[in-house]
Amino acid sequence: MVEVKNLTKKYGSRIGIENLNFSINAGEIVGFLGPNGAGKTTTMNIMTGFIAATEGDVIINGLDIVAEPERAKANIGYLPDTPPVYGEMRVNEYLNFVADIKGVCKNRKEMLSNIMEQVNISEQSRRLIRNLSRGYRQRVGLAQAMVGEPKVIIMDEPTTGLDPKQIIEMRGVIRQLGKKHTVILSSHIMQEVSAVCDRVLIINQGKIVAQGTTENLSAGLQKNSGQTLIRAKGDATQIQQALSVLPEIIDIIEEPQKEPGTIEFLINADTDIREAIFTCMAKNNFPILQMKPKELSLEEIFLSITDLKTRTDYNGN
Repeated sequence: MVEVKNLTKKYGSRIGIENLNFSINAGEIVGFLGPNGAGKTTTMNIMTGFIAATEGDVIINGLDIVAEPERAKANIGYLPDTPPVYGEMRVNEYLNFVADIKGVCKNRKEMLSNIMEQVNISEQSRRLIRNLSRGYRQRVGLAQAMVGEPKVIIMDEPTTGLDPKQIIEMRGVIRQLGKKHTVILSSHIMQEVSAVCDRVLIINQGKIVAQGTTENLSAGLQKNSGQTLIRAKGDATQIQQALSVLPEIIDIIEEPQKEPGTIEFLINADTDIREAIFTCMAKNNFPILQMKPKELSLEEIFLSITDLKTRTDYNGN
């Protein structure tokens, strides 16, 4: 559905993005993550045809954004971080205005009615946009992106400025969009991406440094991680003393108890030492009920991958 090939953008001698390659399948909801200045907005602006790339290609539903701009753009809906709405217009007037710009004639009334229902603004249709809350203005901005029923919807920070209740509601709208559209979502809020996205792309210093599901990225990072969670029976002090003989261990942190009569520990080491832990615990007659690598949150994955001291290109597929 979306293919980005060898995409590069230069601003004089400065490189904004360099040799980006990724593809997004029909019906996927993909999170696009990166630190400020990493190149997210530049990439999305090129994908939507707002600015031109220095090199490379963007293919939307089989159409080249440069060679066939009108047909390609007809397959894209875009919600920038600031909703492109006009405060002096009523909601229904504005959406009809957008439909005029996009050349939508067929079944317009029914289409706009369905869109307003999907984003829950039907009851606001005759209100002036300037009188709407930030949350409703954001929904109107999303509605304009949906006009013309594009195959791909790109959203840049769609929940910026929303309160917690509005954020939860917007997440629900995004999930529904994923049933009929391919969705690309840029956000700084990791919980939001974890909650709604099937897969993530992480960009840093103008390059894609990781892509995959949260689970796959976490598993890949854990291969080189020495963080191990164990649940065992025994005295906490005695267990720590027994494990302290292992030279690879950096520290042992007691975790909150999750099962009566057991002890939980997070063990930090230089490498994966699960086998050594098992041998040591068995030798000292401390039964292990559970042992597993610590599961990383998306925030921990993001920070680990974008750490300038340790970053290497990583693929979690």
